[in-house]
Amino acid sequence: MDEPDQPWRHHDHLGPGNTLRRPGARAAPGAGGHRADRTRFHRRNPRRRRRRAYPGQGPDPEGASVFTAASETLRLSGIEADINTGGRYQALKPRLLAMDRAAQADEIRRLLASPDVVIGSVAALTETGSLVLASASGSQLPANAGGAARAIWIVGAQKVVPDLGTALRRVEDHALPLESARAQVAYGQPSAVNRLLVLNAEPHPGRGTVLLLREAIGF
Repeated sequence: MDEPDQPWRHHDHLGPGNTLRRPGARAAPGAGGHRADRTRFHRRNPRRRRRRAYPGQGPDPEGASVFTAASETLRLSGIEADINTGGRYQALKPRLLAMDRAAQADEIRRLLASPDVVIGSVAALTETGSLVLASASGSQLPANAGGAARAIWIVGAQKVVPDLGTALRRVEDHALPLESARAQVAYGQPSAVNRLLVLNAEPHPGRGTVLLLREAIGF
């Protein structure tokens, strides 16, 4: 995922006019409405790495229902394991995996759509603040679009692109082949971009937080 009067919090990767900047990139006009923070991983100390990847941005209050969207970024950073096994929050992922998909389909759909907090990543983030998410089934998109009370997106530095056109090309040419290879191993079938969600702005101040990582991580 906050200041109501300032769509972006200014850090090294944020340029003038509340716009996102890659190092050395020219800032473009616009605003995203999501708060942005910058952090770095610590590879030698995984526990410290997870804390620094998620500095003070944990779901609040304790006991909130939290859904961790499928994400290599969350898995590799250790955030997924922290949330789903730590016991501090009502982690929805273990509960959903234990449910009967046929008999409890409606309950599963409702839990996915409206957790207190959704934590995930994006396929691309433009310099003007647009977030681009892609999905084969679409089941994770409603929470990101507005169903969750809070949304937190963990974004590796390599996902920042100049504009929406470049973001969409990144989805098709880079993220999809990598995700298809992962899905083939995990599920026995490739993935597909059947659903696209573009978040251009956040109308509810404080709802969305983007954690920008200095390192490349995830797809």
